Amino acid sequence: MKLAPRDWPAFLKRPDVSKAGLLLYGPDAMRIADRRKALVEALVGPQGAEEMRFERMAASELRSDAARLADALKAQGFFPGQRAVLVEDATDGLAKSISPALEDWREGDAFLLVTAGQLTARSALRKLFEGAGNAYALAIYADPPGREEIEAMMEKAGVAAAGDAMAALTAMGRTLEPGDFAQLLEKLALYKRGDNEPLTVAEIEALAPQTADDNVDALVAAVADCMVPRIGLAMSRLEAQGANPTTICIGTTRHFRQLHAAAGAGGRAEEALQRLRPPVFGPRRDAMAAQVRAWGLPRLERALMALTETDLALRGGSGAPAMPLLERALIRVAMMRPRT
Repeated sequence: MKLAPRDWPAFLKRPDVSKAGLLLYGPDAMRIADRRKALVEALVGPQGAEEMRFERMAASELRSDAARLADALKAQGFFPGQRAVLVEDATDGLAKSISPALEDWREGDAFLLVTAGQLTARSALRKLFEGAGNAYALAIYADPPGREEIEAMMEKAGVAAAGDAMAALTAMGRTLEPGDFAQLLEKLALYKRGDNEPLTVAEIEALAPQTADDNVDALVAAVADCMVPRIGLAMSRLEAQGANPTTICIGTTRHFRQLHAAAGAGGRAEEALQRLRPPVFGPRRDAMAAQVRAWGLPRLERALMALTETDLALRGGSGAPAMPLLERALIRVAMMRPRT
């Protein structure tokens, strides 16, 4: 039977051990490993806590001894509770070895968890689990997790959030890699331990993984706030990291387009920024709202025209050094903002 991705959070909370097992497959090994670990913990407890109720075997072991799987599923443990057997890195060649084990499975036997890479619709292993009445097959794609899955991860980590903080965490959960997001939740849980104050966007951003994009953000903020001395410093850091000038220009243009959209929406800038997709929250929203009010719609249009011309020059191969060309253009754009 197929298990829909949207049903995974509910399945993880209460695994259906009345069925023989589950096949996890997909192109992203990290996501497969993340779900495998979560399901094993849901079945037998945290890693190391219930070692006597969990058996792991590699696909290569089954190729040489097909009966080993059936023996492992039927074996009786010394400790009470649900048992689980994991077969890792399975391929279509193991379908014939796994099929008898599924057919012979009876309630009370160990739960079988099989992981595999990308499988086509014609895959023998995938057809085996999808066609079995006593097993599930779950496809794991690189799609961002839904709100329900993110909330389940937060609940497991002991992190509570509401309002802008919840929206910010949801946005990060859909952009960060699963492992990075899980680490962020662990850090937030540790940081807020014993603190009864609500989680804030500033705390989330302070603990979020730092990336090369942060230096681009610092440069963009320097341009939008007319902090000219900071532009050269930010450019030097990005050049040392090997950043692409066109990519930097695109990031700056994207920011000014957001400012332009908020300025042209009418009403309060904060409300307009929150309606953007993706929305802007917390201190970043306040900073951008101040930029919208300081620039005004006509100056933002001129800034976008200058950035577009710079982008064309960078792509056109003018022969001029790209980084100095971009730096001068960004300084000109920054100087368009009226000084207060």
